[in-house]
Amino acid sequence: MSKFLELRVDLGSFIEELNVRLEKNNKSVEKLLKIKEKNFANFVKPLEMMDEKLEQFFTQLSHLNSVKNSAKTQKIYAASLPIVTDYSTKLSQNIDIYNAYKEIFKNEQKSLNQEQKRVLELNILGFELSGAHLDEKIKKRLQEINLKKSTLSNDFSQNLLNATNEYKYIVTDIKDVEGIPQSDLANAMFKEDGVTKYKFTLQMPSYIAYMTYGKNENIREELYRSYVTRAPQNALIIDELLSLKNEMSRLLGFDNYASYSLASKMATDESSVIEFLEELISKSKPQAKKELRELQEITKKPLNSFDTAFYSELLKKEKYNIDEEEYRPYFEQNSVLDGTFEFLNKLFKISFKKNSEELWDKKALSYDLYVDGILKSRLYLDLEARKGKQGGAWMNNFSSHHIDEKGKEHLASAVIVCNFPPSKGKTPSLLRHDDVVTLFHEMGHALHHMLSEVNESGVSGVNGVEWDAVEFPSQFLENFAYEPKVLKLFATHYKTKEIIPAEMIEKLVKSKNFQSALGMLRQLEFSIFDFKLHAKLHKGSEVQELLDSIREQTALIKPPSYNKFQNGFSHIFAGGYAAGYYSYKWAEVLSADAFFSVVDEGIFDSLSAKKYLEIILRSGGSKSMDILYKEFMGTQANPENLLRLNGII
Repeated sequence: MSKFLELRVDLGSFIEELNVRLEKNNKSVEKLLKIKEKNFANFVKPLEMMDEKLEQFFTQLSHLNSVKNSAKTQKIYAASLPIVTDYSTKLSQNIDIYNAYKEIFKNEQKSLNQEQKRVLELNILGFELSGAHLDEKIKKRLQEINLKKSTLSNDFSQNLLNATNEYKYIVTDIKDVEGIPQSDLANAMFKEDGVTKYKFTLQMPSYIAYMTYGKNENIREELYRSYVTRAPQNALIIDELLSLKNEMSRLLGFDNYASYSLASKMATDESSVIEFLEELISKSKPQAKKELRELQEITKKPLNSFDTAFYSELLKKEKYNIDEEEYRPYFEQNSVLDGTFEFLNKLFKISFKKNSEELWDKKALSYDLYVDGILKSRLYLDLEARKGKQGGAWMNNFSSHHIDEKGKEHLASAVIVCNFPPSKGKTPSLLRHDDVVTLFHEMGHALHHMLSEVNESGVSGVNGVEWDAVEFPSQFLENFAYEPKVLKLFATHYKTKEIIPAEMIEKLVKSKNFQSALGMLRQLEFSIFDFKLHAKLHKGSEVQELLDSIREQTALIKPPSYNKFQNGFSHIFAGGYAAGYYSYKWAEVLSADAFFSVVDEGIFDSLSAKKYLEIILRSGGSKSMDILYKEFMGTQANPENLLRLNGII
């Protein structure tokens, strides 16, 4: 059994080592293609291992560039992207490999196991979606497009990170910070020339703190304006990316990028996606209008976009007698993490043991995951916000569970990255309940990868899972962050050690679906905008016009004209969600059904939880999620349960 991946990146020699690895890979491909009688073991498996090793190597750089961004990591990452993209594009268009895969699948179909069949099926589809079967002129153009796309996506992300890092707003009047939680004030406070001042930034913990609790409307608008106008240069990148995606799709025989995207997803066609999203809008809008009327009743003026978080917090306190700040002492980061591990032990009979290895940041952590006392995988965590770290939260897989060509087992490893309020001196990291939900969400992704028992790396863990199903395990787990049985495991006051009172849990549960319909409309706005944006070519002002037209249907409070949300929509322009943001809602339908099946059985010692572990988590991408889901639940998912979960029906 192998050791875990060594998380060490030598920036000085990275490009040189990358080129050496790729040259070696190219020679290996040439050698493999000369094999006269190709089969899965002597041809497919070595290529699969080659991909796994390269991904492990490159992921370390991309991870470092996200969590410890510097001029040096930017330079090395930007220089590496074209090299890797050129290599992977040429490999994915290699007609000889494509033909060999098809021949092996035809000849060995009866002797291959399910995992091996799935590897071949997905690879053959991947080759076709890369244009391997097309003429050399088209393939050359596709290579140019892929190279440019990767560069533009990186530029989009870096522009956003730079804009976030560069901004600060200094408050000098103590009246302007009245009502802001003490832990947030402690992080914002600094002294200059003997004067106490407060710095607010566009990093999430800081931004959310003022937008939710800051009484000064002018400061809220200034922060909001700065946030929604970040990286204006990304508008030109969007135009170029959309044009390139459209051209690529047409060269590959698709009408548009949305159609191309669906070729590898669960959803069957464009109309089914739009119908699904529009049905959710029609069922959510009446309640959303009611929620907005409630919100408007507590203010004597028309609501602006930069007012909603502030007045929503006031309404939440009034309606449920709940103050989010009262909960944060019960959600100290370390306590939440330990309790999360205890919950997972009770749910899935798995355990975590902390390591002491030195990592990329002193606050980063690592744990080994055990099942029945047997080491299965390693989990890394980087949970606190800091300068030079990309915003948001995500899970990334460092390595996949697999058996290599020599029969040696390799264990999986994954990282969870969040941007929680940072601990500072004697001030601990006290989370909002939303942060707890985020941790559970990303933990769901991590478990999907780390608990895989698949032996083929190409379909192990999250690999090979359809993009519109990949959010299913994360959303399934996040729902438990509201369950009283689960909260009592870790919601302990960090000073008094008192377990959170039952009445506080009851208030939290009652407030779970506070403004859920408004939140649903917001996510549906993003989903429809993304999908329609990629369903036909949009240029220049047409992008904003499309967003405005969708907002007529979804945005009950009209955003100001300066709001350029699209310039910060990194999920679709710098991530993997282009024409796939609908996946969050699509997968929520799966997760709602699965969640209710476990809750109805009392959560702990649930037979459904055991089946979920065995069928969904351990199977990774070895079968289509459509097949796995039916094996797990015995039926197709019911969209009504998503609305039930959100309290809309």
